[in-house]
Amino acid sequence: MKIPSSTRRNFTAGLLGSASFWMYGGHKVWADALQSESAQSYNPKYFNHEEWLFLNAACARIFPADAHGPDAALLGAPEFIDRQMDTPYGHGELWYMSGPFKEGAPNLGYQLSLPPRDLYRQAIAAANAYVRDHHQGQTFAQLAIPEQIALLKVFEQGKMALGAVPAHTFFEQLRQNTLEGVFSDPLYGGNKGLAGWTLLGFPGARADFMDWVNQKGAPYPFGPVSISGETA
Repeated sequence: MKIPSSTRRNFTAGLLGSASFWMYGGHKVWADALQSESAQSYNPKYFNHEEWLFLNAACARIFPADAHGPDAALLGAPEFIDRQMDTPYGHGELWYMSGPFKEGAPNLGYQLSLPPRDLYRQAIAAANAYVRDHHQGQTFAQLAIPEQIALLKVFEQGKMALGAVPAHTFFEQLRQNTLEGVFSDPLYGGNKGLAGWTLLGFPGARADFMDWVNQKGAPYPFGPVSISGETA
């Protein structure tokens, strides 16, 4: 399937008329259900209160709500990220973490001495300090949405450092983990209500969907199912 644009809105619009679009009609149902579920708030295990507010706001800006579905915060991306911080991944145990630590080309991979959990902690603190200095004592989560978006663009373009963390590196870490949370199996805390998979028309962990492979334009007749057996 050709993806006409890197934007989420254009990507999903590009599915109109495809085998996946039949699933979109109920998107308001997921949004309402997820909004109700969010009232039963998750208590973060790693992030403190201020970090948690930052993470929820930033995830929602990176993957915003639109006509096709909810934002990343409602889909559980912050919970997914928080859970990851106390895994071998969060502690950097899956990476080579010995020196020398020198800035290198992107194809050389991660070059900092900080595991993901420390990268988040230092970068979020520095980001909120920057916001306080430039926005009358407010934190990132307190900014209006257009201001949050503008600041994330500054991070993405790498025009500043967040303590020991290059802003671009932090943005890419946050963007990658946000998308992982949106499209992960719900077992890991994200993709609430399987709404991320429903958005894509992805069948999930179904044992057998080979009857629908290579049937161009034929709608897949079943919703996604998670590893644990949850269905959309």
